[in-house]
Formats: sequence, C-alpha cells, structure tokens
Amino acid sequence: MTTDTQIPLPAEAPIMVLPGCVLFPGIMLPLRIFESRYRTMIEWALEHDRMFCIATMKPGIEEAETINQFHHVAGLGLISASKTQSDGTSNLLLQGCGRIRFTDFVQLEPFRIARLEPIPSILGDAGTNEIIALELRGLCTRLCASHESAEDFEENLSKIGDLALLADFVASTFIRDAGQRQRLLEEPDVTTRLDSLTACLRQELDPS
Repeated sequence: MTTDTQIPLPAEAPIMVLPGCVLFPGIMLPLRIFESRYRTMIEWALEHDRMFCIATMKPGIEEAETINQFHHVAGLGLISASKTQSDGTSNLLLQGCGRIRFTDFVQLEPFRIARLEPIPSILGDAGTNEIIALELRGLCTRLCASHESAEDFEENLSKIGDLALLADFVASTFIRDAGQRQRLLEEPDVTTRLDSLTACLRQELDPS
C-alpha cells in the first residue's frame, strides 16, 4: 500500500539548490530569495503552478555548478505566500508537497528545470508502524520536555494521524545532520523511516 500527496504534481518544475537544506512533505520552509537567477525562477514559478524543488548540495560542495553536485531526490514545494521587497528580494513560505526524483533536465540556464518522477510512500504493515510510532511519539515528548514550547509541540504531534507525515515532521524537527535528513527523504518505506528516527532519537537521549 502506498500514500501520495493530495496535491497534483507537475511533470516539470524549477530547482533551487541549497546547502544542508532538505524539504519534507507537509513541512513549511521560509526562504529569502536574493540571487538574480532565483528571482527569475520565482517569477516563472508564480506565473505557472507556483511550485519548485529544493535540492540539497552534496557534501564538500560550495556552489553546485553541475547537475552531479546535488542530490537528485528532492522535495517539491508549493509557494503558499510570497512578498517582494523594494530591493527586488522576496520572502517566501514554501509548503512541502511531495518527494520527487529528477529524471531529466530540460533547462539549465538561467535556472534549472527538471522532469519529475513522484516517489510515493510505502506504508507497509500498519500494526508494526503503530508500535514504532508509539515509541517515537514518546521519545519526541521526552526530547521536548524542557522546552518552553513543549505543550504546543505535543498538541501538534497528537494531531498527526498519517504516519508518513509523522515521520517527516519528526525528521524535520529533530534531525540536524543534512546527510541523515537526505537519507530519510530518499527512503520510500514508512516503516524504515520510523525505525531510523526511533534509533536516532534513542541515541540522542542516551548517547551511551
């Protein structure tokens, strides 16, 4: 059984390449757009379907000059809010709406556009997922216990019934290592995602 985004995904979309940034489905990402090529890209996106991809640079890369210097599994996002400043820069709020893979690049300049292949989530065994998710929720609560926003976090956590979305929410909130975040984005199996997150949070709570 698989689960897919409720938003129809385009066949093609522009790409923004960023260091250490991974966009998960269901997560809001604030962005400030100042580079000329990306200003042009945002104008194009707003005139079309308001979507673009966030791709993560590979380790050790300072500027992705070629298509081999960034990961080809990325998050597709929908521009939910956009405000252009007097200096031409823009502030955006991007809503993650799907995991995708680049299958081809149809444009490289002045910004990249790729053909997209959706990566649906594989749900696996519901009973197994619920058992892992129960432990994961408990670990999240323990990690947030000392934070001022713990009550708000627990309320948000309790509202998430979709376990694929739960895994992405936890990954976005607690996983700081860009490589691990990218691996979680690339993993289609929800059980594996939940299991990996549980192991990461256990390790953070008890490093010994």
